[in-house]
Amino acid sequence: MPYLNREVPNPEPIDCRILTAALDLFVENGYHNVSVHDVQKQANVSIGSIYNHFGGKEGIAKALYKHLLNEMNEMIDSIIQQADAQDSSAISQCNRIIELLFEYTETKTNIIAFILHAKHSEFITNEIPICSAEPFSKMRAIVARGIKQGELKNYNSWVASTSIFGGAIRMIHLRLDGAIEQPLPELYEQLISSIWQGMAIQDES
Repeated sequence: MPYLNREVPNPEPIDCRILTAALDLFVENGYHNVSVHDVQKQANVSIGSIYNHFGGKEGIAKALYKHLLNEMNEMIDSIIQQADAQDSSAISQCNRIIELLFEYTETKTNIIAFILHAKHSEFITNEIPICSAEPFSKMRAIVARGIKQGELKNYNSWVASTSIFGGAIRMIHLRLDGAIEQPLPELYEQLISSIWQGMAIQDES
């Protein structure tokens, strides 16, 4: 099973092996270029196991999408919980989210590619847009609290959230596409500096 933080169980359950194989194949070859037989071969399971667990290729994609969103959701929750315990600012929470996304782009590349770079609507039906999914709603809520508490400029929360996270996500896209050759953590400080020059109240003259 593709995880951001947890260890993969050993032995890995069949459904986990299927999702791990599907993630790699979908990211590397594109969803439409992958067959159930490709997943079956890479996961080393029977075709029957795939249909019993997921009902087919779209079922695999939906389960993978929900699982990886949950992984990202847990990441955001851990940042919020730590911030609550330490009375940390909204700015520090946003920084930590970007820092982890940059780190995972280098170390958990296929997970980040599937969450942030794939065009899910092209192959997963009846799912809400990724920008409305729970992890991203929580990211906007962090920004909204920062605005309410006077840390951030009083912009519309969509404008503020896009200003804070949009550049980071675009850099992730460019890194995944090979346009940015430098590891993203090496560019983190420059990006953070540029974000808060435009958004943080304390940077106003």
